[in-house]
Amino acid sequence: MIGDIFFQLSVRSVKVNFTRSLLASIGIVIGVVAISCMGMLGTNMSLQVEDQLSASANTIVITSDAIRMGPPGMGSSSSSSSSGISKTQLNKIKAVVGTNGTVIPLYYTTTQFTSGNTQGRGSIYGMNPSDVNEFLTIGNGTNIAGMNEALIGLTLSDTMGINVGDRIKISSASEGPPTNNTASASRATVTVVGIIDTRGTVSDSVSTDNGIVVSKEWYTAQYGGKDQYTQVNVLANDVGDISDIEDQIDTVVNTDKKKGSLRISDASSQLDTISSTLETLTLFCLAIGGISLIVAAVSIFNVMMMSVNERVQEIGILLSIGTESGEVRRMFLYEAFILGIVGAAIGGVMSIVIGYSVVDAMIGTTEYFFTPTSIIYVPAGMFVGMVVCVLSGLYPAWRASNMDPIDALRSE
Repeated sequence: MIGDIFFQLSVRSVKVNFTRSLLASIGIVIGVVAISCMGMLGTNMSLQVEDQLSASANTIVITSDAIRMGPPGMGSSSSSSSSGISKTQLNKIKAVVGTNGTVIPLYYTTTQFTSGNTQGRGSIYGMNPSDVNEFLTIGNGTNIAGMNEALIGLTLSDTMGINVGDRIKISSASEGPPTNNTASASRATVTVVGIIDTRGTVSDSVSTDNGIVVSKEWYTAQYGGKDQYTQVNVLANDVGDISDIEDQIDTVVNTDKKKGSLRISDASSQLDTISSTLETLTLFCLAIGGISLIVAAVSIFNVMMMSVNERVQEIGILLSIGTESGEVRRMFLYEAFILGIVGAAIGGVMSIVIGYSVVDAMIGTTEYFFTPTSIIYVPAGMFVGMVVCVLSGLYPAWRASNMDPIDALRSE
C-alpha cells in the first residue's frame, strides 16, 4: 500500500492540509479515549465487585423477615412475635448443614462509641470467639478471650487512631452513652485486643472495616435479645452444595409463613444482580463515548468533502488519462484511513494514561486495569475509531470517483 501512487497522493493531501487534518483527527482521539476509558471504568468496577463477592462465594446468608433495626442501644425489634433467628431455628440449620459446612450465628446493631475524646458511630457485632477465625482475619493482635475484649476494623483504627490496648466506651442499651454507674460502665467499656484486616462489603452484608466485634455474651448483656440472632452465615465446604443446602434449610425453617420466614441468599444471586446493573451502566457509558465518535464522523465527513471539492480538477485529470474510478475512490479512502489511524493511535496512547488515572480516582485501585477484559477496550476503541473514519469517507470517495472528467476539468 505504501508504494501505491494513490496512497502517496493521499499522504500529500494530508500534509498540505495538515492543520485541518489534525483537527479532524482530534475528534477521533476524543472518541477513542471516551469509549476506552468508559469501558475500562465499568469493567474495573465489575471485576472489583466480583472479586469481593467471590471471596464469600461459599457463604449462605440467612436473615429474618421479622427484623427491623431499632434506635441505637435498643437492639433489634420486630412487629411479629419473633425478633430474629431463634435458637430452635439455628439448631435446625446446624442439623441440615452437618459436616458440609460451618454455621456462624451473629448479632449486630448500629450505635455510638467513644475512644478518648473522639466519638464515632458504627456497627457492633456479637460473635462466638471461636467463630472469629473462621470468618475474619486478624491482622494485628489476638482474638477475643475475655468478656470485655473487642476487635475493631482497620478503617476504624485508622480514622479514629485506635490501637491495640486502647479502650472504647460503647453506648449501652438502656441509658445511651455510658454513665458513671460502675457496673454499667464496666459492661459498656471494652479493650481492643486485635485489628481486623480489610474485608470490604461482601455478599454476607457484614462489613467490619468500620465496626467493632465483641463476644456474644457481652453483646447480649448490653443489648439483650439472647438466642435471637440477627443473622446466620453458613460457610459451605463445597460451593457446589450451596443450592442443595439452601433448599433443605428453606424446607425445615420456613414451615409457617404466617410467623415470618427466613430469607436465604448467597453470593451468586447478588453477583447476578450487581453484574447486570454494572453491565447496564457500562453500556450507558459506552453510549456516551459513542456520541463523541458521531461528532468526529461528521467532522471527518466535512474534511473529506472539502478535500474532494478542492481537488476537482486533479480528479478530472486523473480520470481523463485513464485512471479507473475504483483507483480514485481508493485514493480518498486512503486519506480517510490515514486520518483514522493517526487519531486512533494517539487516542490509544492517551486512553491508557487517562484511563489509568480515571480508574484510580474513581475506584481507588488499578489492580484490574491491565487485565485482558479491561485493557481490551483500548484496541477496541481504536478499531471503532478507524472504522468510523473510513465509513465517513465512503460518500466523498464515491462522489469523487463518479465525477464526469470533462465537467471536472471545466471547474474553477
